[in-house]
Amino acid sequence: MNPSLHFLQLARYNIWATRRLLDAVAAVSEADYRKDCGLFFKSIHGTLNHLLVGEHMLWYPRFSKGVSPKVELNAEVEPDRARLAQALSDGAANWLPLIESWPAERFDGALNYTNMRGQTMSLPFAPTLAHVFNHGTHHRGQITAALTALGHASPELDLVYLLQEESKA
Repeated sequence: MNPSLHFLQLARYNIWATRRLLDAVAAVSEADYRKDCGLFFKSIHGTLNHLLVGEHMLWYPRFSKGVSPKVELNAEVEPDRARLAQALSDGAANWLPLIESWPAERFDGALNYTNMRGQTMSLPFAPTLAHVFNHGTHHRGQITAALTALGHASPELDLVYLLQEESKA
C-alpha cells in the first residue's frame, strides 16, 4: 500500500465528513448547538472547538512545522459558530497539500514534538497521522449522536459513502 495515497484518502474523507457534519449542524438552533449534551466537551459547540484545537492548532503545526503551540484542549478558541465552521472546513483542506508534499519515506519516520506537558515526544509518523484522522472521526461521531438525541437529522459519515461517491466521479 502506498502510504501517501492512503493518507490522502483519509484527508479527503476528513474534508468530506467535516463539511457534511457542518451542514447538518448549521440547521440546529443556537440553544441546541450550545446545550450540554453530556459529551466530553459538553456541547456540539464545545466539541467543534475541541476539533479545531486538536486537529488544526496542535497536530497540524506539529506535522507541518514541528512546533507545538500552547493551547488547552477544551479552549473556546472561536465563540462564533459561523467562523468556527469556516475554520474547521479550511483547516481540513490544509492537510491535503501538506500530505502531498511529503516523500514516501517520510511515513516511515518519526514525528518529534513537545506535548502539552512540555515533554519531548518521538512517535511513529504514520500511526500518529492516523490518530489525527481517527480523532476527528471519533468526535464527529459524538456530534452525530448528540444531533440524533436532540431530534435533529444526522448525516451519514461512513467512509464507504465517500468511496462510493468517488467511484462514480
